[in-house]
Amino acid sequence: MQTIFSGIQPSGSVTLGNYIGAMKQFIELQNEYNCFYCIVDQHAITVPQDAKKLRENIRSLAALYLAIGLDPEKATLFIQSEVPAHAQAGWMLQCVSYIGELERMTQFKDKSQGKEAVVAGLLTYPPLMAGDILLYNADLVPVGEDQKQHIELTRDLAERFNKKYREIFTIPDARIPKEGARIMSLQDPTKKMSKSDPNPKSYIALLDDPKQIEKKIKSAVTDSEGIVKFDKENKPGISNLLTIYSNFSNKSIEEIETFYEGKGYGDFKADLAEVVLNEIRPIQERYYDFLNSPKLDEILDAGAEKANKVASKTVKKMENAMGLGRKRK
Repeated sequence: MQTIFSGIQPSGSVTLGNYIGAMKQFIELQNEYNCFYCIVDQHAITVPQDAKKLRENIRSLAALYLAIGLDPEKATLFIQSEVPAHAQAGWMLQCVSYIGELERMTQFKDKSQGKEAVVAGLLTYPPLMAGDILLYNADLVPVGEDQKQHIELTRDLAERFNKKYREIFTIPDARIPKEGARIMSLQDPTKKMSKSDPNPKSYIALLDDPKQIEKKIKSAVTDSEGIVKFDKENKPGISNLLTIYSNFSNKSIEEIETFYEGKGYGDFKADLAEVVLNEIRPIQERYYDFLNSPKLDEILDAGAEKANKVASKTVKKMENAMGLGRKRK
């Protein structure tokens, strides 16, 4: 059975884009693969965090993982900082990384632009991300299109380590969904949907109130043509909504286009809101059940124990290969 690793930062609201681009895959994948799903809290501290809020976000994200249908009997759910091997592997992989390739990472360039002082972690966290993946000998990493560059760097670092020291790492591949890999802003469909957007109408969070979700969909930017048709270049707004509709209804975009032939955007948006809410309402109910339940801590404790066993073995192999410490079996 192949292994999958994926991690999401506990940095606030999970958007529809996160859900469609990565998290929605988790339910189907856990039945076919050996899955490790990680809350990467160490990545979150590359930007300033309030300690209390960060802990709340970690717990919230764990509850949301379970609410979307993650089965702890099938998949391992854990918190990154509770497995010390991640930081250890991250440092060793930093030592086989080149500054030039880290400076070329899109997220570093975006987040450091215009700032006088940039924390070192913002530059060096990609090797930590590579360590996250490589510790579990992951074959596949389900990600959105914007994370593909990180998987390419992970592959480069793994191949470089294997060649320089010893064949330890599995070379992972990205698993990107054909539809919905990149959900765009509801207010500016030329930009990716992001929870950091100052306009709250531009994104839908999974924990938004149902009435809020309905309003955001109805106020989404489209065009003056009034024809429900997928045309990413000329009709980016309606094309984005069609992508969302397709992912939530399990219907092809062609089927949806045919159904709404001769109908306007009003009918289409009303139905889209209903389709989205039919899936999100049960998720929200399960989320609040898990959030304050001792069962959540039991699941995270068990996940950390299992992850530690696997990751610590890989770290020992890395240390032995690099000549660190005394040789251990």
